[in-house]
Amino acid sequence: MTWVMKKRIHQIDLFRKYPHDVQNELFSNLIDKAKNTDWGKQYGYADITSVDEFKQRVPVSTYEDLFPHIERVIKGEQNVLWPTTISWFAKSSGTTNARSKYIPVSPESLEDCHYKGGKDMLSIYSNLYPDTRVFSGKSLSIGGSLRENEHNPKTFCGDVSAVIMRNLPVWAEAIRTPPLKVALMDKWEEKIEVMAEITSKENVTSITGVPTWTYVLLNRILELTGTNNILEVWPNLELFAHGAVAFGPYRDLFKQLIPLEQMHYLEIYNASEGFFGIQDQAGTHDEMLLMLDYGVYYEFIPAEDFEVENPQTLTLNQVELGKNYALVISTNAGLWRYKIGDTVKFISLEPYRIKISGRTKHFINAFGEELIIENAETAIITACQKTGAIISNFTAAPVYFEGKNRGGHEWIIEFAQEPDNLATFTYLLDTTLREVNSDYDAKRQNDLALVAPLIQIAPPGTFLQWLRTKGKLGGQNKVPRLSNSREYLEEILELM
Repeated sequence: MTWVMKKRIHQIDLFRKYPHDVQNELFSNLIDKAKNTDWGKQYGYADITSVDEFKQRVPVSTYEDLFPHIERVIKGEQNVLWPTTISWFAKSSGTTNARSKYIPVSPESLEDCHYKGGKDMLSIYSNLYPDTRVFSGKSLSIGGSLRENEHNPKTFCGDVSAVIMRNLPVWAEAIRTPPLKVALMDKWEEKIEVMAEITSKENVTSITGVPTWTYVLLNRILELTGTNNILEVWPNLELFAHGAVAFGPYRDLFKQLIPLEQMHYLEIYNASEGFFGIQDQAGTHDEMLLMLDYGVYYEFIPAEDFEVENPQTLTLNQVELGKNYALVISTNAGLWRYKIGDTVKFISLEPYRIKISGRTKHFINAFGEELIIENAETAIITACQKTGAIISNFTAAPVYFEGKNRGGHEWIIEFAQEPDNLATFTYLLDTTLREVNSDYDAKRQNDLALVAPLIQIAPPGTFLQWLRTKGKLGGQNKVPRLSNSREYLEEILELM
């Protein structure tokens, strides 16, 4: 198995070496394949001969822009955005707006993007750690749920993890746990109980999932088995491949659960829209190789143009190190010049490696401070490390001006282990934010526009309870880290 996985490394090395050739060829193939779709005819794909022509003709789109076309596909029409039959939709709660998103999943995107990403994750891991025994046991994965599409009973929709699991090849299903019927259960709390019961009796060597929900499951397993750490249950565990939320704030939490010096953590960048990045170096935390041959053509909007109606985009050969870009994708499932909502920074150009820096609409900018998720997570990690704290979840929102009171930020933090001194924690959080964000620092000078952060400690289980009230229990649902509105924060405060 390890030998098979390593064979893929040669192809990965090719796109590391020839990134622009690979992306240009992929672009031409996407345009050619979609030229006879309704979308392709509308924008004249048949005679597009360059990326510049593509940019001039085809608008950058949000989900709302594409939804009228996606809705036609949901109701059963084919050849609208992509020529092959669409039978699956990845349902995402989304963090750029409140309503669910239904992302078309084509046979090509399943095979050449989602599955390929999963296989490449194992290929890269096997290459990094040649003596791995990860294939000697089972891989634990926490899936979502599926249901029939109410508009077209021949199609299905659900969390992307559930769509992937439902279509897994036989060899992949044979090495994973729990059984498919359990992994796809729709009642989340019941599923956690059944998963804990079944998987605690397996020889689990690897885990793939979202840190938040993996933590919930592992804690339930410890309660069920009466053990002190997860290695007493799974002594051969060696890998946790994680994505969807930044792992930094959870790192110490998992080190307590899995006290193994040789435990490996691998960052992946997967979403309902596709699989985009994999950590390809040992010893790094949030740096991922941008995967260039997955049927995804990439463009990038500079930070200053995030809110521009018709933004100018950069191609891969035009990006610069350390700058914040909104990710724009065109895919082999018919998402054309689609703003996924994530922002990335390049930390290497040879090869192209990225880190996720936040969301285009997940920030606090109530007073011109332009606080992004990357800033918040850096500050949280620093404050935790220096005060012995371990967090399980957090969110933050503005405190607006009222009378003579200045503005500020209010944080709700649920700790797995509280800081030895909350005042010190608050000071470190504030100080680090000032160090990493000059706009925030300027507003904090002499409490000019912003006063020091206000931190509310949430009782254990508060965020889980909030997700439950929203009907958002499940692996694809996440707590919004930052919001320019107090809506989420007020709802959570009411539960405390």
